[in-house]
Amino acid sequence: MAKKMNAFYAQSGGVTAVINASACGVIEAARKHKDKIGKVYAGRNGIIGALTEDLIDTTKESAKAVAALRYTPSGAFGSCRYKLKSLEANRREYERLIEVFKAHNIGYFFYNGGGDSADTCYKVSQLSEAMGYPIQAIHVPKTVDNDLPITDCCPGFGSVAKYIAVSTREASFDVASMAKTSTKVFIVEVMGRHAGWIAAAGGMASSPDTEIPIVILFPEVPFDEKKFLASVNEKVKKYGYCTVVVSEGVKGPDGKFLADQGLKDAFGHAQLGGVAPVVAGIIKRGLDLKYHWAVADYLQRAARHVASKTDVDQAYAMGRAAVEFALKGHNSVMPTVERVSDAPYKWKVGMAPLSKVANVEKMMPKNFITRDGFGITEKCRAYLAPLMKGEDYPPYKDGLPQYVRLKNVAVAKKLAAFEA
Repeated sequence: MAKKMNAFYAQSGGVTAVINASACGVIEAARKHKDKIGKVYAGRNGIIGALTEDLIDTTKESAKAVAALRYTPSGAFGSCRYKLKSLEANRREYERLIEVFKAHNIGYFFYNGGGDSADTCYKVSQLSEAMGYPIQAIHVPKTVDNDLPITDCCPGFGSVAKYIAVSTREASFDVASMAKTSTKVFIVEVMGRHAGWIAAAGGMASSPDTEIPIVILFPEVPFDEKKFLASVNEKVKKYGYCTVVVSEGVKGPDGKFLADQGLKDAFGHAQLGGVAPVVAGIIKRGLDLKYHWAVADYLQRAARHVASKTDVDQAYAMGRAAVEFALKGHNSVMPTVERVSDAPYKWKVGMAPLSKVANVEKMMPKNFITRDGFGITEKCRAYLAPLMKGEDYPPYKDGLPQYVRLKNVAVAKKLAAFEA
């Protein structure tokens, strides 16, 4: 670009324990290149902040506050579930983006999110050609579902995997101690609409030195009630108890989500959640065993106190790489994690074109799931283990983690209110 331009950064979709580490990476990298990048504006509540010209001036934040983002969970600038339609379907939205970018001299667009966000970023990257305004759009990967293609893993996933593995192990110890006269089966519901990566992490709770009877229900494996009950019953008879890890996206033989209540989210996806009590009911009817169930829900993606160091490091690296890619002239790309080796675990930063990322989901490989469909293989363990390793504790005060709250100073508006 001929002159120094400002940057726009926004967070999208469900937040994670480490998405702010990516924000930290973007902002700190941009500040190191003040000769090439002006201010970094953040969108309040994601892309909606761009459409409504509700921008946050990150230059008002101290270096200490920005650094604290690295160990603060959730989305510091607010996120949203909002998917831009095609340029042909809603040209006015794109025109508005151009108006806002022009008004605030924005030439760099960093969108931090998952699959739908990659699609939005890809569409924005086409603005230069379609609407004659130079904008470099870089997608910063984030999703607890770990379902983005090309990248070996997604920032946000390693920490969720660690939380679920730890929680599954701890809860299983609890159930084991009570099983003689009380609860026989514990069911924990985890996130994962189409891909069972998080559910697979529950299998990591059991290891050769700490064996735990676990049954996993993956979205990739159609639910077979008869086989499921037989597996649970077998484990209860052998160990006295059983733990079930069920993905919210588990489907029946008819292809319908077990937890589908007919509701839709902002992206038009089925609103899931609540499959644990469904599975509990099946166990009660089929085996008449006492059970307890829990839904990890927001706890699994907000648990920064038990985050994986690998995940934190990768999240930060993805944010920093996004800025470096932009300064090298790249557009419509996403930084990726490339695994170099398993043992010892080594990785490096790669790059993928958004045309091959947008609207593509990465499922669990078949050789990661055991033949009976209820467990994980050694190959899966080798993949998951390094992503969960390492501790990166936030600072504590009076027994509680200390997280940063940014000032989020608004940028003065220059345009009229947006009307869709």
